[in-house]
Amino acid sequence: MTEQEIQDITELDDEQQQLYEHLRLVADKGLVPLRIDKFLMEKLQHTSRNRIQRAADAGFVHVNDRAVKSSYKVRPGDVVTLMLDRPHYDNSIDPEDIPLDIVYEDDELMVINKPAGMVVHPGCGNYHGTLVNAIAWHLRDLPAYDPNDPEVGLVHRIDKDTSGLLVVAKTPNAKTKLGVQFFNKTTHRSYNALVWANFTADSGRIEGNIGRDPKDRLRMAVFEPGSEIGKPAVTHYRVLERFGYVTLVECVLETGRTHQIRAHMRHIGHPLFSDERYGGDVILRGNRTGSYRQFVENCMKICPRQALHARTLGFVHPVTGRQMDFTSELPPDMSELIERWRNYMNVHEYNIP
Repeated sequence: MTEQEIQDITELDDEQQQLYEHLRLVADKGLVPLRIDKFLMEKLQHTSRNRIQRAADAGFVHVNDRAVKSSYKVRPGDVVTLMLDRPHYDNSIDPEDIPLDIVYEDDELMVINKPAGMVVHPGCGNYHGTLVNAIAWHLRDLPAYDPNDPEVGLVHRIDKDTSGLLVVAKTPNAKTKLGVQFFNKTTHRSYNALVWANFTADSGRIEGNIGRDPKDRLRMAVFEPGSEIGKPAVTHYRVLERFGYVTLVECVLETGRTHQIRAHMRHIGHPLFSDERYGGDVILRGNRTGSYRQFVENCMKICPRQALHARTLGFVHPVTGRQMDFTSELPPDMSELIERWRNYMNVHEYNIP
C-alpha cells in the first residue's frame, strides 16, 4: 500500500460503494494486544498515524471482515485488511515521451544523466513522468525490452532531487552481470556534495548502520556499527574546495544505502546544503547578519534541493569485459551555487573563522 492509496479518504456508505482490498495482514501468534493504528504504523511506510486513523474513521480498516475504529486492539490471529473505495492502482509502466540525457548507449546498456527533480521509478504518488517511463519510451521499438520486466531496466537508483549518472540494462544478461558488480562493490561511484562544514582534515571516513528514522519515516537515521538496527554503511569523503562556512566534498560509497550520503553527513553534524529533509535548509554556520542571511537565502533559491550530484560511474561492460568510466559535469544549479560561494569567499575570507 502506498501513501497515494490512502490520502484521499472519503465518507463510506456500505450500501452504495463497493470496497476493494488493498492490504491484508495476519497478526502474529505472539502479538501483545496493540491499537490498530499503532499496529499499521509498524507495518507500513510512507504514511502517518493520523492518516490511518482517518481511514479507520471512514470505515476502511477492517478486522476479520468487519470495520473497526482506530482504538481497536489487534489480537493474535486477527486478519487486518485495508478496504478502499477504488481498485488497487495498476503499477504497470507506460512509455512517456520525456527527453533523456543519454551519455552512452549500446545493445546491452545505456548510461543516463538524470536531472534533479525527476523521480526514478513510479510509486508513492509519482506514477507518471518518471525516468523509467522515459526509458520505456526511448526503448519502445526494442522488442526484447519490457519495462515491466524486473530482469531488465535500472540497475541502481538515486534520489529524486539528486542529479547524475545511472546505468540501465537492456538485457537480462546485462542486468545480472552489472548487479553482481554492484553487489560485490567492484563498481566505482563518486558524488560531489556541498555541505555545511569547514573540515579541518582533508579526508575522512564515516561508518554507521543506516535504517529508517523512527521519528520520521521519510528520513533515514544512523545507528551504531554492528548494531541490529539498519544496514552497515561506509562513506569516504575528500575535500575539494573550502568556502569557510560550507565545503565542496567528493564522496565515495563502499555501500549503497538509501540516503546514505545525506544521512551520514547529517550524523557527523554537516548536512548537505539546502537539504530540507536532513536539516540543511537553514543557516548552520556563520554570523546571521542581514546581508549574510540574504546571501544564503539567494543561494538556496538557486539550488532549492540537496546539493548532491552523482558525478562519476565506473563498471566493467557485461559483454565486452572492457572498463567503462563516465563523468558528468555539475548541473547549472550546483555550478552557480558553488561559484556564488567562491565569490563570497574571495570578498569575505578574512572574516571567516
